[in-house]
Amino acid sequence: MTDLQIAKKVTLKPISEIAKKFGIDPDSIEMYGKNKAKIPISYIDKTQANQSNLILVSAISPTPAGEGKTTISIGLSEALNRLNKKTTVVLREPSLGPVFGIKGGATGGGFAQVIPLEDINLHFTGDFSAIEKANNLLAAIIDNNIQSKTNSLGIDPRTVTWKRVFDVNDRALRNIIVGLGGTSSGIPRETGFDITAASEIMAILCIAKDLSDLKKRIGNIFIGYTFSNQPVYAKDLKVAGAMAALLQHAIKPNLVQTIEGNPAIIHGGPFANIAQGTNSVIGTLMGMTFSDYTVTEAGFGCDLGAEKFLDIKCQSANLAPKAVVLTTTIRALNIMAEQI
Repeated sequence: MTDLQIAKKVTLKPISEIAKKFGIDPDSIEMYGKNKAKIPISYIDKTQANQSNLILVSAISPTPAGEGKTTISIGLSEALNRLNKKTTVVLREPSLGPVFGIKGGATGGGFAQVIPLEDINLHFTGDFSAIEKANNLLAAIIDNNIQSKTNSLGIDPRTVTWKRVFDVNDRALRNIIVGLGGTSSGIPRETGFDITAASEIMAILCIAKDLSDLKKRIGNIFIGYTFSNQPVYAKDLKVAGAMAALLQHAIKPNLVQTIEGNPAIIHGGPFANIAQGTNSVIGTLMGMTFSDYTVTEAGFGCDLGAEKFLDIKCQSANLAPKAVVLTTTIRALNIMAEQI
């Protein structure tokens, strides 16, 4: 059977039942239908989390289709639960670019999957959409300030580094010119689009400790320079609060289930080649708060994703994995041999 056929044969348990198994009062979760929910950040207990055994799953240099870190992570969590070790797998959310590209979905494979896979692989609980809106709000405010007759901050349009984002692979939009159409349509300048997972907002969401920390980090986003060569930040545009408001639900981790009915947390999805490449600090701490063992993954190969996990996420959140699992395949070894 295909991954989809396997997943479709599974009878999903109500997410309230999964929450109870996880250790949270079902009345406290925020329901997104019958099979998905968000968990309030207030449930994180750092003292309790420090007692959990954090396991990192990484891989050798990946092939274009990846090396199965997600499948290994889910399978390992299922196995530990079968050994009566209370275990939660904590993963990243899929980006629509890879989902519709060569890699496909990011919910595992075979009998090691998180479900409902079609919801998770598509719009899920709207986190990516919220990140996209917050990112593009800042872009609009920047162009509005430049267009203003007073240009109160004196932003030099040639130095603006902030791009717009949306969650589709569209290389034709990587480099564009905005502001065409006359004086009422803005100041013409070069800019472009990135994919949503590459937004700095995504990286910030996944490193933030709470909503207040998120707002502070958003305010410190570098925008560009003034004509007098002074740096400009998002807080100078007084937009950080509005951006944080758009992310007030996206910052809460998502609860779903594995094929065997065990809890799974899926939250955030920064790429490892431009950011930390791992799920949110909040999601990881939530899993560790309620589990004896917490299995998580780092994107790309261990020399990129795992290194960033250890040097950025662990240092920022004061985390330390007790073990590292290295996913290794013959296919990847053959590619490495060819490159050598």
